[in-house]
Amino acid sequence: MPRPVLVVDFGAQYAQLIARRVREVNLYSEVIPHTMDIAEVRAKNPAALVLSGGPSSVYADGAPALHEELLQLGVPVFGICYGFQAMTQALGGTVAQTGQREYGRTSMDVRGGHLHEGLGDVHQVWMSHGDAVSGAPEGFEVTATTPGAPVAAFECEGKKMAGVQYHPEVLHSPHGQAVLRRFLLDFAGLEPTWTPGNIAEQLIEQVREQVGPEGRAICGLSGGVDSAVAAALVQRAIGDRLTCVFVDHGLLRAGEREQVEQDFVSATGANLVTVHEHEAFLSKLAGVMDPEAKRKAIGAEFIRSFERAVAGVLESAPEGATVDYLVQGTLYPDVVESGGGSGTANIKSHHNVGGLPDDVEFKLVEPLRLLFKDEVRAVGRELGLPKEIVGRQPFPGPGLGIRIIGEVTEERLQTLRAADAIVREELTAAGLDDTIWQCPVVLLADVRSVGVQGDGRTYGHPVVLRPVSSEDAMTADWTRVPYDVLERISTRITNEVQEVNRVVLDVTSKPPGTIEWE
Repeated sequence: MPRPVLVVDFGAQYAQLIARRVREVNLYSEVIPHTMDIAEVRAKNPAALVLSGGPSSVYADGAPALHEELLQLGVPVFGICYGFQAMTQALGGTVAQTGQREYGRTSMDVRGGHLHEGLGDVHQVWMSHGDAVSGAPEGFEVTATTPGAPVAAFECEGKKMAGVQYHPEVLHSPHGQAVLRRFLLDFAGLEPTWTPGNIAEQLIEQVREQVGPEGRAICGLSGGVDSAVAAALVQRAIGDRLTCVFVDHGLLRAGEREQVEQDFVSATGANLVTVHEHEAFLSKLAGVMDPEAKRKAIGAEFIRSFERAVAGVLESAPEGATVDYLVQGTLYPDVVESGGGSGTANIKSHHNVGGLPDDVEFKLVEPLRLLFKDEVRAVGRELGLPKEIVGRQPFPGPGLGIRIIGEVTEERLQTLRAADAIVREELTAAGLDDTIWQCPVVLLADVRSVGVQGDGRTYGHPVVLRPVSSEDAMTADWTRVPYDVLERISTRITNEVQEVNRVVLDVTSKPPGTIEWE
């Protein structure tokens, strides 16, 4: 990997978003905790540092500390919000408890400097602070002010250091990305080499090094973008020493298996084995109601399925060969939501992260672990995968099992599968596939409501439509699907799916809700 731009996390809500914004400048970035030992930071050989925001006051007991050694590494530093204030204190400036808090959209007056030059004398920026910088460190030029922040931005080109009180990473600061880009490319002088072609080359080389010249790997294809791109990368790295296993666990959408078997194999030429594990998965899910328990049960059974598949793979392998590596399409948001990011809570265990059993015998190969979804799609295109694969809406590895609220049964799967197929058909017919990030269809299996169909009383289940728009699944908003499309979907589902008599629309953003219901 190239030298990273390290995002030092002080407990920020948007630390991962900052890392994403850095990558949009074609620079590699990683999030690290503010508690990381300085020797570990130095060992990462950073190209620059970005100090994140955070919820604390720099004056509070136990507030996250900025190690002054970070500012002595000789690399460019950019501070945001709390990081801006901590940087100010460490450099000898002044942070005051002014009592003038600023939250939300704020007008900022620009007074000069390179980072904001030519972007307008007044900026609309997104603020979230109580304390404020009242005096810049020696040698720093004050470049912007607001009513609640006497020093809303400063910079020192000689030291290659700058900072802003506002949040440039959010879309509510319209010029924020331009300012961040200017710092990284102009101030810091970094070369934007984090491109799909370079990413693919680096990841292929990493896989070759990890697996070695003789190692063999098995990859579980789910039918989704992530596992397909991961498999294509590994196949490019080790060739026919990779065998892809498609587990038909009975939790798939209509036509899923056929699509994977046709599209993926024709695009990559990879070895593909399909195993039928429908009954095994349903037996593990019998009586399971808790969402976390479902995810863990599905994750554990995935591994058992792979282990059973290994025997078949070895039949065609050279004598004495073993399969030691398991390829997974784990992404950065999966790691973050499963509690693997800096200071993050375990929101839910993804089947390929927190859902794996403790006794897994494979060594994991996760070439996409540090990538966001849009980067994965770009790498897939670079590898020559067709639009049918890289443009596909995300679909969770646990499949329809986590889109049934209640116990998973064969009858309920058939009901949800039929409703989901109708939704996908109508969204495609309406030309909305490129507008909607994904549209989970959720069956409220333990809920019934009274309806009337054919002059008779019904007592059926509701299904929930969850159309969302997102860039990387870290945040999302509900998609405003045209009413006529929603009407067609509702009419078809209630007419064609016997067990459903009500269709409802989820209009919750993320946060506070997650994209999937479970």
